[in-house]
Amino acid sequence: MYHGKCLCGRVQVQVNGGIQDIIHCHCSLCRKNSGSAFATNGFIAQDMFSITQGEDCLTTFTFKPGRHRHFCRYCGSPVYSSNEQDPTRLRLRLGILDSDIVERPMSHNFMGSKANWENLDASLPRYEEFEPARQKT
Repeated sequence: MYHGKCLCGRVQVQVNGGIQDIIHCHCSLCRKNSGSAFATNGFIAQDMFSITQGEDCLTTFTFKPGRHRHFCRYCGSPVYSSNEQDPTRLRLRLGILDSDIVERPMSHNFMGSKANWENLDASLPRYEEFEPARQKT
């Protein structure tokens, strides 16, 4: 079982099952929707997903006919996407989850449209918190 919430905490969700087909999507639509280099998405069974709080705080954006993106109307956090052609599955934005997940990503997709500044093989320094130049003394 997985639990998660949007940035402001108004929308809370629960997943009572596994997450399938996790990918890092680099398509221009996911980049624009996430505001970052890629979005990490996984599919979940619709009947295993519930909004435990704040369903009235969700709003929907329909970019393509039958495809809906559901997000918090207050903080803008993307929560999930639905597709009328496959109503049994939802595409969950994994960043919404607070629980550690067992499943792992299987691929980076749409690499042909990845951000030109994204270098997946970069050996950048890694820090537990802010980089040293931003540490408060």
